[in-house]
Amino acid sequence: MLVLGIDPGTAICGYGFVEAAQGNRLIPHEYGSITTSSKARMQDRLMKLYDELDALIKKYRPDAMGVEQLFFNRNVTTAIPVGQARGVVLLAAAKNNLELVERTPLQVKQSVTGYGKATKEQVIYMVTRLLNLPAPPKPDDTADALAIAICTLHCMDSPAWRNRWEDEKAV
Repeated sequence: MLVLGIDPGTAICGYGFVEAAQGNRLIPHEYGSITTSSKARMQDRLMKLYDELDALIKKYRPDAMGVEQLFFNRNVTTAIPVGQARGVVLLAAAKNNLELVERTPLQVKQSVTGYGKATKEQVIYMVTRLLNLPAPPKPDDTADALAIAICTLHCMDSPAWRNRWEDEKAV
């Protein structure tokens, strides 16, 4: 099963494709970030985000997309732009008929590190180890997207999700 993890943002939108292979191995495919200029109009930034994300989805044809639920503890002023980027991400999932899995930051950290209050450095370290990457992914948004993909694969590996996913694929 191939999953696309997304860490939405208007300036930097991290993405990562991770496959669950035989023997619980996780195989990273492509990962990186879509960036937009702060000087561009918001509608142009969102269009670029959609176009690049749609092209990646069409290229890799993932089985599902994982996205982090919005959570703003400190900087509420970023909530609206991130919410707009998240809307574009959800639209790309819907347009490409992708199964969508949403998880909280706590659930993502718990899935990747075993501790829901892990630091960003701990998440990056575990993503690097779990995916056997030669170096930690940069920027942090890319590492977060890979963590979301890993969490999504763990979630979809549960019997309830597996049965639901197989039933929907059969239709």
